[in-house]
Amino acid sequence: MGLAMVVGMQSVLVTGAGGFIGSNLCPVLAASGWQVRAAARQPVEGVSTALIDNLGPHTDWAQALEGITAIVHLAARVHVLQEQQEEPRSHFRRVNVHATRHLAEAAIAAGVRRFVFISTIGVHGISTQHRGFCEDDTPNPLNDYALSKIEAEEALRETAAGSGMEIVILRPPLVYGPGVKANFLHLLEVVAKGMPLPLDSIKNRRDLLYVGNLSDAVLTCLTHPRAAGEAFLVADGQPVSTPCLLRQTAAHMGKRARLLPCPPAWLNYAAQLLKKQATMQRLTGSLEVDITKIRTLLDWHPPYAFDDGLRETVAWYSRRL
Repeated sequence: MGLAMVVGMQSVLVTGAGGFIGSNLCPVLAASGWQVRAAARQPVEGVSTALIDNLGPHTDWAQALEGITAIVHLAARVHVLQEQQEEPRSHFRRVNVHATRHLAEAAIAAGVRRFVFISTIGVHGISTQHRGFCEDDTPNPLNDYALSKIEAEEALRETAAGSGMEIVILRPPLVYGPGVKANFLHLLEVVAKGMPLPLDSIKNRRDLLYVGNLSDAVLTCLTHPRAAGEAFLVADGQPVSTPCLLRQTAAHMGKRARLLPCPPAWLNYAAQLLKKQATMQRLTGSLEVDITKIRTLLDWHPPYAFDDGLRETVAWYSRRL
């Protein structure tokens, strides 16, 4: 079909379509009847692609937006761990704030009706106590990536005000699933190797999000009339402890997790000595997400249970070996 869309059909532009989330999302949208166009640096298999080489405040979106009725904006400069070399805050703002505002301006000019923005739970902070984050919590971004995301949310609302284009924001926690990279992929590798881990004494609660559940939430947010103008936290709805995650991952690999008891205070002290506090916080701290709003307002419920998503992720990982 190329870049020209059939008049009257629902057509969606997915930025960052070649990444982990985008490559899982595009087939779901296509199977649901959307005409999908990918915006990516290289052609994306299975959908028409508008090649966008550089995401910035001067990107030419004219051809990519021709005939488009909705946008899912995934593309972003992602964060680095605190113990890694920090990038200047301006780098995050250029892509995550200024480029997002520019895309929204181009979308309004092109007549796009709905803009779904994938933000991050990090706009609320990095840990919870006693209860999960909810949408009404005061933003508390603790790194430049999360700060740029909350600034992008504000820029979208300002840009779209009075335009007729509806903004919907999703704030997910860590997303996992087939094709996952970074921290979750490293976890799979560690479990597969049977490495002993001193994490058996950890009693935390962390919410995760299977990419299939995220894709389904995006699909709902593209069409549901009550989603317009709203921000939603989204997760699997089944918080899990680090030891439980490791044991269930190992079980799906046909292995037994090698977990050793160790006081959390000792782990945190060792992390300080090794300058690995951010990594240790992810392993030992809690981060819960209250998804009551999206359940009640949009009647959305995660179609995949946590263990089902984990099983699919492990199956994908095993096929790579």
